[in-house]
Amino acid sequence: MLDRDPVYGEVDLGASAEELSRLADAVVRGTGLLAATTTPSGNALTGIEVRTTPGPGVLVHYDSERQLLVIGGDAAARAVLAENVRDMASATEGGHLHVEYHPDHFYLAEGSVPLVVNSPHGGMPKR
Repeated sequence: MLDRDPVYGEVDLGASAEELSRLADAVVRGTGLLAATTTPSGNALTGIEVRTTPGPGVLVHYDSERQLLVIGGDAAARAVLAENVRDMASATEGGHLHVEYHPDHFYLAEGSVPLVVNSPHGGMPKR
């Protein structure tokens, strides 16, 4: 599931542990096109494209023509994002990760759209 909020631009990503691991692998490689499961929402995206681009940092943006989330950046920054995605893939208690740019962010580039990566076990911790 990959939905984009039309007002705030935030992208909500829900996937299985295997799908999140494949995304993390693509982010590390700097290449890949992953299809999204369609949802009844009119705000669903078709998938995620990963590219190697010059840094510094990772830029996460929305390609409105192709309805894709695009992730690009230098190897070091992509590695940090991939590790964070892998952490969500293995989060057994649920939870979610906010990937949002702020000034002086250590791996996101200015202009990145906010992304919420949900654990395969639910978006909120189960304690």
